[in-house]
Amino acid sequence: MLDVGRHPNIELMAYSEVEKVEGTAGDFKVTVRRKARYVEEDKCTGCAACTEKCPTIVSDAFNQGLGTRRAIYSWFAQGIPSTHTIDPDYCRQLLGKKCGICQKTCQADAINFEQKDRIIELHVGAIIVAAGYDVFDPSVIPEYNYTNIANVITALEFERLLSASGPTGGHLDRPSDRAIEAEIEDLAKKVKKLQKAVEKFEKKYDETSSEFYQAYQDGNYKDDEERGQWAEKYAGYLAVREPLETLKKKAEGFSAAKKLAFIQCVGSRDFRFYPFCSGYCCMHSIKEAIIAHEHGAETTSTIFGMDIRAVGKGFEEYKIRGGNHSNITYCRSRIAEITHGPDNNPVVTYEDTQEQRVKSEEFDLVILATACAPGKGAKQLSEILAIELNAFGFFKTSKSQPLDTTREGIFVCGCAHGPMDIPESVSQGSSAAARAVQVVVANRDSEEEKIRQAS
Repeated sequence: MLDVGRHPNIELMAYSEVEKVEGTAGDFKVTVRRKARYVEEDKCTGCAACTEKCPTIVSDAFNQGLGTRRAIYSWFAQGIPSTHTIDPDYCRQLLGKKCGICQKTCQADAINFEQKDRIIELHVGAIIVAAGYDVFDPSVIPEYNYTNIANVITALEFERLLSASGPTGGHLDRPSDRAIEAEIEDLAKKVKKLQKAVEKFEKKYDETSSEFYQAYQDGNYKDDEERGQWAEKYAGYLAVREPLETLKKKAEGFSAAKKLAFIQCVGSRDFRFYPFCSGYCCMHSIKEAIIAHEHGAETTSTIFGMDIRAVGKGFEEYKIRGGNHSNITYCRSRIAEITHGPDNNPVVTYEDTQEQRVKSEEFDLVILATACAPGKGAKQLSEILAIELNAFGFFKTSKSQPLDTTREGIFVCGCAHGPMDIPESVSQGSSAAARAVQVVVANRDSEEEKIRQAS
């Protein structure tokens, strides 16, 4: 990525959208909207001082909602260009409230609340669509209880938990445990605030709150308004402190998730949603299970699936190595449902198709290998580019020229074309670039021939 950012013949237009495409192969006019970042890219040094001071905390989409970010943020640490963006949906200043802390903090003077969107026109010879994909939403499958059971997560969410730069620093903390820890932190702040209020009364009357509260409940001080306020504050303090102590005791038993279940083909190979195989899910689950075992030697993983499709070079050997050295068990099965178990543990009920028996097993964490779904903006982009989509919602291509779309001069690669893994996406990217060069060179040669004939 750094090489791309530094290449003299490559212009990166991040945080931009294509709005219109006109012309023909070799001579396209593309209208692009460059969105206002409210941060000057050429001035921003990426020091992140602004994010440290920003008071607005929101959910972090890059971490799949498992962590938080500020209203001024960078999408991820290694992003190119290395600059920040202000989210206009959450920024207090842009919403008409008084703030501007980031502007006061920025020593590079990069914050510009007056910045506007810019419309840019590009003249290009060919276009390559590499718009990626979206993750299938497993909440539409009720038997998996994705939104109802905290410790049922998607493979992409699990990927962020495994990452050293993720919300847990690479530790396999369960979402249910993290929610309780967040509640403990919130209650602790409330207790501290109420305790300060109570201590003022104790200091004034030189009496402990517990002794006073007992006397107050016995009917004393009924006509004393100030002592009534003391009683009210202390009652509120007790109402918060008691559940806090209960949660703290519960949190003492928390540990990293050690028993994992991976459920394959969630949305894939399913005529209710996507009948195709998403291709990369099996190997992705095996990779995640191996990494999880590297994080903790006691970690065990069970991969539930109709079959394991390890179709690439060395993939079958990788699968076997995972079973032999990373505590991975492969279970040929069909999942019936996932239900709540004790201690927030999901219980997987499934049919073991080899033994032809229905079984139930409790896990610390269940990971859903979700289907590769077409990008949510694919339909809108197809209309802008005037190219067609196939029956599944991916960009339609020629049978004889598998990277050529239905409009000459526009090509496609990666998961915009269909489900595929990283090596295949990289290979297609190179192929699409070669096809684009053919169009550009042919158009250049045609123009040169016209000039020669005219002269």
